[in-house]
Amino acid sequence: MQMFSSRDAFDNDFCPVRDELLGEMYRAKENGLPHLVESISSDVRAMLALFCYRRSHLYSLALAVAATCSEHELVEFGGRVGSTLYALSREPAARAAPPSSYGNRKAITLSTKPLSTFAPVDDELDEEFAQAATA
Repeated sequence: MQMFSSRDAFDNDFCPVRDELLGEMYRAKENGLPHLVESISSDVRAMLALFCYRRSHLYSLALAVAATCSEHELVEFGGRVGSTLYALSREPAARAAPPSSYGNRKAITLSTKPLSTFAPVDDELDEEFAQAATA
């Protein structure tokens, strides 16, 4: 596995864990997520929390992962953003939030009205135009 420096990970904005693990964490239930998080080293956990924090669909996961990080680690890898993430992850509302964003999504509603109305096509005008052009 290729390791990158923490600054590279934050500046270049790439995920510090493999895609499969990120997907497992995203789909994990509340009771399965801590086990997955424990399998990651603390520095990579901090980078992952910051990575997820910058993506709205991973916000709940960012808070859950950041809750397992020290303030020092989050600040070391994310500066002021890390400090903010640390504070947010310690708020009571953050702990009650589900780790998956599916439960937080607003319902999508679709219009039942036609998007636009068009006048019927008049083929007679095309025939008249064609006759006038050949005359």
